[in-house]
Amino acid sequence: MDELKGLHHVTAITSSAEKIYDFFTYILGLRLVKKTVNQDDIKTYHLFFSDDVGSAGTDMTFFDFPGISKGVHGTNEISKTSFRVPNDAALEYWEKRFNRLEVNHTGIKEQFGKKVISFVDFDDQQYQLISDEFNEGVESGTPWQKGPIPLEYAITGLGPIFIRTSYFDYFKEVLENVFFMKEVASEESFHLFEMGEGGNGAQVVVEYNTILPQARQGFGTVHHTAFRVNNRADLEAWQQRLQGFKIPNSGYVERYFFGSLYSNVAPSILFELATDGPGFMGDEPYETLGEKLSLPPFFEEKRDQIEKLVRPIDTVRSTKNFEKEYE
Repeated sequence: MDELKGLHHVTAITSSAEKIYDFFTYILGLRLVKKTVNQDDIKTYHLFFSDDVGSAGTDMTFFDFPGISKGVHGTNEISKTSFRVPNDAALEYWEKRFNRLEVNHTGIKEQFGKKVISFVDFDDQQYQLISDEFNEGVESGTPWQKGPIPLEYAITGLGPIFIRTSYFDYFKEVLENVFFMKEVASEESFHLFEMGEGGNGAQVVVEYNTILPQARQGFGTVHHTAFRVNNRADLEAWQQRLQGFKIPNSGYVERYFFGSLYSNVAPSILFELATDGPGFMGDEPYETLGEKLSLPPFFEEKRDQIEKLVRPIDTVRSTKNFEKEYE
């Protein structure tokens, strides 16, 4: 069977759909390509921020569950999401930008031979920018052409996802034996795994940690991470593989924008396998992606009900002119 192709998306929880829209649009310069609802909880927004055209492997998505409490970072969680930038010079741009916009960050550091800079948002959600300088492997996406970030510095897609676990031996066995990943490097308590073609877009960093308390999910934490497969046939093959290892799974789930298969692969760690297509432009033109409330066809009959449950958010950008911000 085909190996996993790389990262597909990361889904996290925010305290405010409005504030995360502003943070990703105006500070990070990622494009909102879909404004929809959580298909399992229709009173909850599901926002998809991505590259210019919504390419698989470039999007981070957010739920804003009403009334949810703040999460607690610790062990046994998907702990940090990375974004790729073109080179080391881009990180220097972002360091200055974060200073100017008062985004808390660590400054430029190095891990596994790559320059990185870690930062947080208003919920203490954990992020990292990683340089693609000298990177090989899975190609990245196309930066948002009309966004505020100069294209030579802009975010192009997802980088390594970080997972913190107190069950390292078990988790390593799952990654290698079930998901065909390979450990390619280690630094202290951090272990770097690759899938498919490898590179920044196909990596998982696993931190072995038995000191921190158990993480608790809530706003400011990651809900799940997804990996890329080609199509539904691949998902069905993976479902059989998971069943062969006696790993519980959801079976095929139709999300309209892609097909999915979910599995709790370790305590508090939810993986999704997702198809590359059909993507986000089937129901909206390129020029106005993410500007209206988009619903899959099987929810259209509930549109009136859903629009009463979720408050309006102004996400119109097609009428705005974003000047490139060089500092």
